[in-house]
Amino acid sequence: MNRMKLDHIVFDIGQVLLYWNPELIYQDLIPNPSERADFLANICSPEWNLEQDRGRDWWMAENLLIKQHPEKEHLIRAFRKNWIKSVPHAIQGSVNIMTQFIDQGRDVTLLTNFNQETFVEACQKYPFLKQPRGATVSGEVNLVKPDPAIYALHISTFGLTPEKCLFIDDSLPNVLAARDAGWTALQFTSEENLSKKLNEMGLL
Repeated sequence: MNRMKLDHIVFDIGQVLLYWNPELIYQDLIPNPSERADFLANICSPEWNLEQDRGRDWWMAENLLIKQHPEKEHLIRAFRKNWIKSVPHAIQGSVNIMTQFIDQGRDVTLLTNFNQETFVEACQKYPFLKQPRGATVSGEVNLVKPDPAIYALHISTFGLTPEKCLFIDDSLPNVLAARDAGWTALQFTSEENLSKKLNEMGLL
């Protein structure tokens, strides 16, 4: 691939630059692993959390569940209250690659499904998230990947050319949507695999 064709790199955050695991919020609150898994699958579920990534107010989101499960109010409110526990560390190899791109003078931005409030907390804990030129945060724009509209918005916001963008995301549907939008896109599976692919493309 022509090294000069891709002059802009777009990174996802969760499971690419930051390790995220909501089970860490509940290790002490729900010690039984199967009960904890059931709670996160059926109460504070991925579908429920996605609406906060779309910008839904946390208080509204909590109250919706508390009406259905009043006996679990303290557990439901713990998700937001203790959210920072769910991002215990960076995925350092990916961060190093991002930093290397920036140091090379490449244009780097972020495109992430992230609640607007918890994104602020994440940036406070991990200042490297402020190093790219900017970020499209789903909670701020009320759109989530893989909606084609969020890719179009990112292009418009940052003045990009789709054919010159490389997108790195752990979610295959998000990767495929980026390709449909005319971007080059890689599915992140590990730091080592990402480094290998980028070397093969002549980007590292």
